[in-house]
Amino acid sequence: MRAPEQLGLYLLRQSDHCFPLGRDTLLLGAFATLRRGWRVCDLGCGGGALPLLLLGRERGLTVTGVEIDEADAALARRNLAENGLAGEIYAADLRRVREFLPAGGFDLVVSNPPYFTQGSGSSGGPARMEERCTFAQVCTAAAYLLKSGGRFALVHRPERLCALLADLTGCGLEPKRMQMLQHSPAKPPSAVLLEAVRQGRAGLEVLPVQYETR
Repeated sequence: MRAPEQLGLYLLRQSDHCFPLGRDTLLLGAFATLRRGWRVCDLGCGGGALPLLLLGRERGLTVTGVEIDEADAALARRNLAENGLAGEIYAADLRRVREFLPAGGFDLVVSNPPYFTQGSGSSGGPARMEERCTFAQVCTAAAYLLKSGGRFALVHRPERLCALLADLTGCGLEPKRMQMLQHSPAKPPSAVLLEAVRQGRAGLEVLPVQYETR
């Protein structure tokens, strides 16, 4: 087992198998718009880091996770339970959410999806490759789950920004907020945070660059 991580009030247990907690997940957890009483779904929740981060910001949430790997889904359930938190974690393929979750049932969907397309030559390990689903399929699932006016927050690679925006708008998810992440002013952006609104009006707010401290 990897060493556990303290996420504010909550302890995140990590297995050797589960994708490790990274700075991108931490920043996404702080970036997503959140309101008390919201219903939140994490697509590809892994061991449950994002649900813990969001519940650390606002305890009055109803959280749901979808994770295709059964061991990771079990770990996410354990992380919620051991922190005294409630939530529903489905060990399922996010491309099949129509079979077990309601249309328009969520105020917020979050995701830290695979970054690299198959055959791109980029590294990052199997968990970072689009072996099981594409970003367009993640957008399709998010659009199905969100109510009108609901939000989809994600983190991804900046070199894919054009395709990300096209996939979002193609699913009726209007990009509304964007923030680049950089290690230093001398370095190019390493990641991009995006938030889109289901059936939202056009108009994108570009936030100041967030510098990632180590």
